Amino acid sequence: MNFSSRTDKLPRLARSSTHPLIDSLARHPRRIMVGIGMLLLGTGVTAFGIAPLAPDAALMPVQQIVEELSVQPFADLSVGSVPLTLYRSDTVRRDDTAQTLLQRLGVLDPAALALLNSDPQARQLFEGRTGKLVTVETNDRQALQRLSARWLPDDGRVFQRLVIESGPQGLQVRIESGELTAQMRMASGVINSSLFAATDAANLPDSVAVQLAEMFASDIDFRRDLRQGDRFSVVYETLEADGEALRAGRVLSAEFINNGHAHEAVWFEEPGHKGAYYGFDGESSRKSFLSSPLEFSRVSSGYGMRFHPISGKQKAHLGIDYAAPTGTPVRTIGDGVVTFAGVQRGYGNVIEVTHKDNKSTLFAHLSRIDVRTGQKVAQGDFLGAVGSTGASTGPHLHFEFRDNGVHQDPLEIARQSENIPIDQAFRARFEAVAQQQRLSLNAAATLLQANAE
Repeated sequence: MNFSSRTDKLPRLARSSTHPLIDSLARHPRRIMVGIGMLLLGTGVTAFGIAPLAPDAALMPVQQIVEELSVQPFADLSVGSVPLTLYRSDTVRRDDTAQTLLQRLGVLDPAALALLNSDPQARQLFEGRTGKLVTVETNDRQALQRLSARWLPDDGRVFQRLVIESGPQGLQVRIESGELTAQMRMASGVINSSLFAATDAANLPDSVAVQLAEMFASDIDFRRDLRQGDRFSVVYETLEADGEALRAGRVLSAEFINNGHAHEAVWFEEPGHKGAYYGFDGESSRKSFLSSPLEFSRVSSGYGMRFHPISGKQKAHLGIDYAAPTGTPVRTIGDGVVTFAGVQRGYGNVIEVTHKDNKSTLFAHLSRIDVRTGQKVAQGDFLGAVGSTGASTGPHLHFEFRDNGVHQDPLEIARQSENIPIDQAFRARFEAVAQQQRLSLNAAATLLQANAE
């Protein structure tokens, strides 16, 4: 930039001035501008460098101030007008009386005690199965306001509810009936010693463990084929009343990995037909004959030659003996018609069922017969109960299978019997059920993995 050209534009008075600053500016423009810039820069830096700091808080004086606050005494707060309701729950024990139960529940009410001792409906609380869950509501004087309990009268899907409630006329009792609601639960486990030890460790109800054994009984011998490290996953129902689980329901799907081989099953019920278990590929796992006439029991004497416990001689055993307590339910292994129900010499109480293709089954030493001759029965229907009638050394079931009058090994017949296929008309519906159960079963398997980690 030519500074001299700028000076030409100054007012004439300024140009003609003899002021030393003006003269120096005109003669040495570049040198003076550089000096001015350095002056400004130095001033800024100096200003930044001498900016005062905030005072150190640690060096500041501290002053303590104490002030009295007026607080209303707690005794002056009135709570007597607020009603109190106390809740408590407990279960009915085997040796419970009305008095012991109410004591554990914190109820001090002579009227409630008298009612539980005298009222026929209220007395049902102490009848039948123990373990009923009882819930009570009391006031602050421990007088009973409401008592409720639920139980199952049978193995159906209906429950009964006992309600004792305080009203204008005193304590009133009523029995109500309700429908059980099904909720889905999942579990998984590993075999370390036995199936039932593993299901106990997984907190599975016994009825679910029995179903699990039943589902795969045709493929796995749970007495001899189990290996340490075998694992299972299961999805099952619990049947609940007012949010309380009263019993386990049906197994909906399961997977059992035995010796590295996976066995799977899913429950499917065709409309108007009896439900059964199928593989996830749609292949039926239901066979014409069940593997056992008991849900799950110990074979005490197999098919073939044996030492007879009564005669003391070697003799062909043309059936299978199942050790079980007296009263254990006995079921038919296949569809058929009862052709005999009565007494046969050393067999004691006997039931014979004839199946298709001239096959038949015999059940001996029964303590009870629950069918009649000529009655049609479906696979799984109960016929009677285990006993020790006839020539028997103890409670057990003697079971025979005959094909055209010739005795056969019942276990081999069950394994070789044909599968009952699913109706193709319901295939799409089955696929939808199987897909949903596959997701649930995968979720159940992750529980085992999570526990392991």
